[in-house]
Amino acid sequence: MIYITVFVLLLLMELVFFKIADKYNIIDKPNHRSAHTEITLRGGGIIFWFAALLYFAQHFQDNYLFFIGITIVSVVSFWDDIQSLSSKFRFFTHVLAISVLFVDLDIYTLFPWYGVLFAYFFFVGTINAYNFMDGINGITGLYTLAVFGSLWYANENIQSFTDSDFIIYPMIASVVFLLFNYRKKAKCFAGDIGSIAVAFWMVYLLLQLFLVTQSIVWVLFLVVYGVDTSCTILHRIQLKEKLSEAHRWHFYQILCNEYKIDHRIVAMVYALVQLAVAAFVFWGYLRIPDLALIIMVLIPLFALYTVKFYLLKRLKQA
Repeated sequence: MIYITVFVLLLLMELVFFKIADKYNIIDKPNHRSAHTEITLRGGGIIFWFAALLYFAQHFQDNYLFFIGITIVSVVSFWDDIQSLSSKFRFFTHVLAISVLFVDLDIYTLFPWYGVLFAYFFFVGTINAYNFMDGINGITGLYTLAVFGSLWYANENIQSFTDSDFIIYPMIASVVFLLFNYRKKAKCFAGDIGSIAVAFWMVYLLLQLFLVTQSIVWVLFLVVYGVDTSCTILHRIQLKEKLSEAHRWHFYQILCNEYKIDHRIVAMVYALVQLAVAAFVFWGYLRIPDLALIIMVLIPLFALYTVKFYLLKRLKQA
């Protein structure tokens, strides 16, 4: 019953936000680098902060630092959705929010300084990479369900590391968001507030799971996005492009923009591939050494990414 109540509350909150966004013209206008052609409401991903608020209202004694951190990134990201902010200011706030997370999980005493420095690099990078991948209808909502679903399974069947509701609430928020985003013509986009907030939630859970199990294999729960983002960055460096500028070089962008494959199909494939990776991780955990398991996943994914260059070559020859 509680989950139905949360679903209804989040749905109502999203509908109220749509009224506000429409009144104050909080919209996403397409440009030549966009994967969409229609003017659409921006910031629908605020639903993830609403989910955090509902959870915090019931568990404020245990999760106040997490809520402070996700509120920092959500407020700044929503501000950025409305009025573009400098990359330096956004970076500073991400570091600040991650610092709050590290205080909550006692990272500064558990790891040496170089371990903490690497953690900053990895988690701030992960949050931004998740934001980079938010470019077509359905991809953020479906991929988020895949990641949180994997975390929930790990919590229930592999190693308990958090309250199960703390994972289920963002999954409910994803379902509500997908009602309006997983369409041929989306009602809304997540905006930075959605992708950044949900990524912050994910890295918090992943760090909790790592601390309990002392295994790095759980990073594979984000590996499909990770491979696409890292390979695309290398591709853009080769092209001598400014990494801060918008682009259309992600694999999913080539499939949707150049080959005109339905956004919903591509988004579903990304989520299903990630679920397949998670299933392999669950099977291999405790059977295969962490590093070997990671390599066994990375090799085929990197090989799959090279298909993008074949598709680009075909476009040039056409």
